[in-house]
Amino acid sequence: MANGTAHAPPEVAHPLGTGHKIDMYLYFLRHGEADWPNWKKSDDERPLTKRGKKEMHEVAKFLARIKARPALIVTSLLPRAWQTAEIAAEHLKVKCQTDKLLAPGFGLNHLKRLFEKYPEKSLMVVGHEPSFTETISALTGATLKLSKAGVALVDVDLASRNGKLLWLFPPKIMKT
Repeated sequence: MANGTAHAPPEVAHPLGTGHKIDMYLYFLRHGEADWPNWKKSDDERPLTKRGKKEMHEVAKFLARIKARPALIVTSLLPRAWQTAEIAAEHLKVKCQTDKLLAPGFGLNHLKRLFEKYPEKSLMVVGHEPSFTETISALTGATLKLSKAGVALVDVDLASRNGKLLWLFPPKIMKT
């Protein structure tokens, strides 16, 4: 972080220096813990656990402290994802909406459609693994793993559909 901040909003200088074109800051937020022992219903119905909700509040507070500034949060329709998105939206004071494009299986082809649908300069997407890790890796060339409740920020060049991984935080780093 060249200027001492974890993220500079789009209207401020880019952390990689002058001359770098900023098309979109794309935050990838993986849903929080939703592991329920003896879960009998469909996997698609699993909500966040009590611990998952608590952890997501800590993560969202951290994101607010470092001045994460998505213009909009777009989330998967699955309960564990939209619960995560609602918690983030509450702390970041931003609107949140669901989109079926972010269902499990999300990939680069879905991302292209998201870019067309949501032309914001800064967007947060909330969804699932392994889709998010695979998508971030395809955009950036980075080898990584996005933990439950983890968040990554990618600077995306919309023309080339390539990106730079600016940062990646697992939830243990974000706890207060």
